[in-house]
Amino acid sequence: MHSNLLLNLLLVPLAGAIVAAFVPPGFARVWALLVSLITLGVALTAAYAFDFVHGGFQFVFNGAGIESLGTFLSFGIDAIALWLVLLTTFLMPLALLSSWDVIRERAKEYYAWMLVLLAAMLGVFIARDILVFYVFFELTLIPMFFIIGIWGGPERRFAAGKFFLFTFTGSVFTLAAAIYLGLKANSFDMGQAIYFAQHHLTATERYWILLGFLAGFAVKVPLFPVHTWLPLAHTEAPTAGSVILAGVLLKLGTYGLLRLAVPIGLLTPLAAGGVAFPEMVRFIAVLCIIGIIYGALVAWVQRDIKKLVAYSSVSHLGFCVLGLVALNPQGIQGSVLYMINHGLSTGALFLVIGMIYDRYHTRDIDQLSGLAKRMPILAFFFVLFALSSIGLPGLNGFVSEFLTIFGAFTSNFLGARYGAFAALGVILGAIYMLHLVARVIWGPLKTPNGHGHQAQHLHEQPGDINAREIAILTPLAVAVVWLGVYPSGLLRSLQGPVADLRAPMVQVER
Repeated sequence: MHSNLLLNLLLVPLAGAIVAAFVPPGFARVWALLVSLITLGVALTAAYAFDFVHGGFQFVFNGAGIESLGTFLSFGIDAIALWLVLLTTFLMPLALLSSWDVIRERAKEYYAWMLVLLAAMLGVFIARDILVFYVFFELTLIPMFFIIGIWGGPERRFAAGKFFLFTFTGSVFTLAAAIYLGLKANSFDMGQAIYFAQHHLTATERYWILLGFLAGFAVKVPLFPVHTWLPLAHTEAPTAGSVILAGVLLKLGTYGLLRLAVPIGLLTPLAAGGVAFPEMVRFIAVLCIIGIIYGALVAWVQRDIKKLVAYSSVSHLGFCVLGLVALNPQGIQGSVLYMINHGLSTGALFLVIGMIYDRYHTRDIDQLSGLAKRMPILAFFFVLFALSSIGLPGLNGFVSEFLTIFGAFTSNFLGARYGAFAALGVILGAIYMLHLVARVIWGPLKTPNGHGHQAQHLHEQPGDINAREIAILTPLAVAVVWLGVYPSGLLRSLQGPVADLRAPMVQVER
């Protein structure tokens, strides 16, 4: 009954994008929102029908392909992919709704590209063929390039070009690794290729394949020192672009590491301890630690609110990858949960920042202060999502942050030093985020062009967020609280796929 469910998950937004390109501009935004909600409905149908008890890959679809190369249009999802699909389809309608009063020029193109981007991101998460995975992985670059380059800020073309060149260059090495692995395994099926790599490739071959995958996925995450494209892309992108970039696109890198780099390059029953290259694990962990601390320190000194949150993503994604390379159940489950939580919290922060910018046309911290006096509802959401971002207990960020650090502490390959330095990033994160809240939300009222507490005609000044904007932020607030209070349901669903991922290690440990 559900054999074509994943195919429909792709076809709905793709067909919607074609229609959006030809409908009247005034109808394009309504049409795009409707299509994104239908796509969310398909994803929720998959979640409802998913068998969490038995796990494994479900709703498998096998289509046409090139038999001589061993590559086919193959789709399937496990619990990890399912949660990321739900995150993607949850954020896209909110991002589109945030664009309604902002995108006035070339609206048809904008909404068409957003729907193409939705389909491409979903394709990455559901692909079970390495070449199909790569095609969708690269396809995400095209719509985001145009979204930043056409509807972005003053330096949008430079930002779009830098984003494209960085991510495309790294992906070339990923393609080379994928082709080599597929040809050696005589199949591009993920399951078969991973098994072949773990049991039949030499250590040298696995090492170079690992480097190839790292080159593409580390740029997409991004890991230090290949992160420099991210702050500019975030700063220049329109609000919806920043939401999707932070919420989903960065997760394509961590998902690629989880699906391909870690099982193919690191985990193998032929190596002592079940890990092929312990020194590579520690090297990646060191890059994560540097990124965590560096990103936090640079965020602390930013004057642009959007750039501050962009650098915070460099820090946060360091935690995500650190938990992944801890290679224990706690770290990997924490890493997947971190992908979800970062997408919610940071995506929400970019939405709030966009709402401030729409009113005051500045993101300069020095020009904004005391917004709680004029915008109490927005201030509530801003403080909630800021506390979520720094990992306050009771909100979603705490559990994932705790698990990734705990995973580093208890890892056989890392240890207390890595966990302690990562914990320092938590302290720095609280400092820069609370500093932002104190400057922008509290204190004396100050806004650009003399819009302060002494300004005349206060009734003409921008007011609080409207019903549409409240409707955008409320689902995110509910998700932030729900995952903070009750993360165990999601974590239980991850036990099976994480155990399958770690199977080579478990074989050796036994």
